[in-house]
Amino acid sequence: MKAFYELGKAVASSRKALRLKQKDVAVQAGITPESLSRLERGQITEFGSRKLLALLAVLGLEISFTKVGMSGTLDELRRERSGV
Repeated sequence: MKAFYELGKAVASSRKALRLKQKDVAVQAGITPESLSRLERGQITEFGSRKLLALLAVLGLEISFTKVGMSGTLDELRRERSGV
């Protein structure tokens, strides 16, 4: 499932950028370290919304919605086109 793989990679990237350990983030989010590890590796088929929101809160992230095929802001389009 591509969506969970991409979500897991984004979570792992954010966690690593904050220099946080999986175990510490998992405990703060109220999930098991194994669940977090499996999510980050894209090896999970289900992940509850409450767990996801708790995990994102620990990482200082939030969810936003964009229509399929619609890019974000003008700045994001410029970055996308310049390859930055």
